Amino acid sequence: MAKFLEPVVLNERMVLQERKKPPEYVYFVESGLVSLRIVAAGSILETAVIGYQGAVGASIFTGGHLSTLEAVVIFPGSGHRIRVEDLRRMMSERPEIQGSLFQYAQALALHCAQTGLCAVRHRREERLASWLCLASDAAGTQVLPVTHEYLSSVLGLRRATVTETLIRFEEQGLIRKMRGVLHIDERGDLERTACGCYKLVSEAYSVRSVISGEGAAD
Repeated sequence: MAKFLEPVVLNERMVLQERKKPPEYVYFVESGLVSLRIVAAGSILETAVIGYQGAVGASIFTGGHLSTLEAVVIFPGSGHRIRVEDLRRMMSERPEIQGSLFQYAQALALHCAQTGLCAVRHRREERLASWLCLASDAAGTQVLPVTHEYLSSVLGLRRATVTETLIRFEEQGLIRKMRGVLHIDERGDLERTACGCYKLVSEAYSVRSVISGEGAAD
């Protein structure tokens, strides 16, 4: 696939995928973090986060042509992109690539579905801990440059609720807050605070087949 890949800088707030438009490229993320979200009536609900070893535009792996979701860069980074027609040709010529990408798309679909269930079934502490763990895994870092306002918007929680929960996490020694940055200090305890959605989603990604040099199923 190397001859078709084009390096790309992922700038904050860069839109990689628009709703109801056929994608021109599929993006393979190497660093940074992308928010996959539903946008309606001025509101945002995040369905998944995509980081290193992930791909934006996974709907084409399962035969889709239009996406109902928007993908926006929230942590800047880098990656590669490939034209959809080139990737479709590669998938046709190399069944192992098609199979690997299809498994990744299945894991991402489970992530999106589980997020919807989590929003209506689980407590705010569990949901916030789960998001922090999943974002940390996807971005490959324990330092997350997120604000209370952002967490409030994508999780559908009041800002005061997010603030209260983060203060509680800090008092428990799970995290530290510093000027728009959250440091995860006790990862194991944070995972134990998270709902079962975290384990289900992380396991779905971990068992997928791999095609990249570092073992990413992208």
